[in-house]
Amino acid sequence: MAQHNDTGREGEMYARTYLEKQNYKIRACNWRYGKGELDIIAEKDGMIIVVEVKSRSTLYFEHPKDSINTGKIKRIVATTHEYILSHALDMDVRFDVISVYPEGQTFRIEHIEDAFSAPVH
Repeated sequence: MAQHNDTGREGEMYARTYLEKQNYKIRACNWRYGKGELDIIAEKDGMIIVVEVKSRSTLYFEHPKDSINTGKIKRIVATTHEYILSHALDMDVRFDVISVYPEGQTFRIEHIEDAFSAPVH
């Protein structure tokens, strides 16, 4: 398996552990609909939190959060809409980004709450 897949899986594991320690309830991981995938769907304070996890083995090229472009945001929002419909949820939604990257012998986690909003058409 490719190294970037291992890095991504490891980053998602660190992100889940981090969120659980912050009292988020994990509802689903790697939830798919069509071509879309939601890395982590969590719940906290009566709100659905959709977390896009970006992991890198190095920061040489770009910070992980900088790889989330408009197309990616649209896919995340559309997939979130399907998740909400399929689970008949009536809750506010927030979109967060967690960046995971190496720092010394461990990993650094940056949690950006309310990182982006659903685009208005």
